[in-house]
Amino acid sequence: MPLLETVDRGAVRVITYANPPFGTMTAAGSTEMFNAIVTAGEDQSVRVVIITGGLPDIFIRHYDVGELSDRADTIQSGAPRDPSQSSPPPPGFHALTDMIAAIEKPVIAAINGLCMGGGFELSLACDLRIVGHAVTAIGLPETRIGIFPGGGGTQRLPRIIGEARALEMILRGLTVTGPRAHEMGIVHEVVADPLARALEIGAELSGRGAEGLAFAKRLTRAALDRPLTDGLADERKSFGAVMRTASAREALRAARPPVEIQKV
Repeated sequence: MPLLETVDRGAVRVITYANPPFGTMTAAGSTEMFNAIVTAGEDQSVRVVIITGGLPDIFIRHYDVGELSDRADTIQSGAPRDPSQSSPPPPGFHALTDMIAAIEKPVIAAINGLCMGGGFELSLACDLRIVGHAVTAIGLPETRIGIFPGGGGTQRLPRIIGEARALEMILRGLTVTGPRAHEMGIVHEVVADPLARALEIGAELSGRGAEGLAFAKRLTRAALDRPLTDGLADERKSFGAVMRTASAREALRAARPPVEIQKV
């Protein structure tokens, strides 16, 4: 039985993850969503991707602790991989979050409920995060069960809210409400209906040049991972490249007369 469904709302693809009854992420769910993200990236009719939860008051609760426990036992035993499994393992959670961050199209997390551990780490890989007013728990409680956030949390969260606040949340295993997450700068907006708001933003972005958005996402995401001089050189080269695209030339011609560009 599929763990997610995809629906297109115009040029916006909505990926809804369920996995009842608890809404946890699993290895199978990671592979399924990875494939859905890759497919969306390759589909030229899709301009924006939204990820949301399909169970009441659950975005993605967290990664399945039973799977993690089994993995810990396997690592401790040092059991070699079954030689009969000659093919490489399917894409897992790490590949999924890396793909969300790398895909050229904007990815929005519409956080409609519980969002902890792996679910929160998945949202951190997204470009924009919209949370509901009623969300009661968003954060990284892993240290409460003897581990730490291993799906990108220790690396992505400090880049979003700074080292001090990230250390507090990670070391203490804290979760916060949706409104508090907004106050901390973890999410971009807190609203009554995060999916509806994500669809509004998706429609807005769908009307903009795909190449310009792709360059903007790649350059901004790489900004903190390299020297400023390297980033500026890439930005200047990429600016020349985007200026040659049909979408940029058309938009620039339309804005040539004196206009209020912020309203375009």
